Amino acid sequence: ILVELRRAHEQGNAYAGVDVFSGKVVDMRERGVLEPLRVKTQAIESATEAAVMLLRIDDVIAAKELSKEKGKEGTEESEEFE
Repeated sequence: ILVELRRAHEQGNAYAGVDVFSGKVVDMRERGVLEPLRVKTQAIESATEAAVMLLRIDDVIAAKELSKEKGKEGTEESEEFE
């Protein structure tokens, strides 16, 4: 399928795409499937923001666990007040 899709693009059909239901290369404009660049850009930006947020949360959790471990190295009495 990818070979057919590349061939269609090389022949100048910039709107060629794969119909997932039939498994054939078709003109996506005729099927009414258009994905503007803005939609794709927004999806990538949203995914990136979500990944960054998860990494920050992971860093906060790791830092909290590290500070707990350092606190345990002190006196045993400190656990009474937590």
